[in-house]
Amino acid sequence: MFSLVIPAYNEALRLPATLRAVRGYLDGVGEDYEVIVVDDGSHDDTVAVARAFEGDWPQLEVIALHRNSGKGAAVREGMLRATGAQRAFSDADLSTPIEELPRLRERLGGGCHVAIASRGTTESDIEVRQPTWRESMGRLYNVLLRLLVLPDIRDSQCGFKVYTATAAEVCFGPLKTMRFGFDAEVLVRARQHGWTVAEVPVRWHHVEASRVSSIRDSTRMLYDLVRLRLGRLGR
Repeated sequence: MFSLVIPAYNEALRLPATLRAVRGYLDGVGEDYEVIVVDDGSHDDTVAVARAFEGDWPQLEVIALHRNSGKGAAVREGMLRATGAQRAFSDADLSTPIEELPRLRERLGGGCHVAIASRGTTESDIEVRQPTWRESMGRLYNVLLRLLVLPDIRDSQCGFKVYTATAAEVCFGPLKTMRFGFDAEVLVRARQHGWTVAEVPVRWHHVEASRVSSIRDSTRMLYDLVRLRLGRLGR
């Protein structure tokens, strides 16, 4: 069994095309799978749009959080609800195409329990770049990430990652960071358990309509990095 989690916040317009693409791909792979859409307290018709697909798609489950709790909270809910031996999550915009999934999955095994898509390697294929200001913010965040907690990770924020079931349960169960900085905490927890994190170059294209607030969310992500650096994770 393979599990794919899709966190969604106000994604009523983009979600239908995404779900059709995901279903077309996974149906063609020929293995048992489940797709879990976790709505993070959207104010639009995201839940209704997603549930419209459930009727003839038995592998789809839609979970609606009662209030907006953050992307980390939505991914955590999906990862802990999932039953797959490998559990992935993908942003609802499919900025990393679903066809890139095998490149990450094949890296799992042995001591490698986490594989993350990366825009930061020389082999990464960036088809459509972000606006300059957003790309600069991302680079600054990744510099701070390397300085403070994860010295060899070049891109922690690409929204396409795969975990073994063990890593998903161990790293997401005690998660403290519920908004956009959650990826760093998950990777730190994986490293604390001695697991390899594979950073995999992928095709990626920027999709407009960001859910990230440049000031509020960036400040919070910096705070979360400092908290990780000070070792305030808990169990």
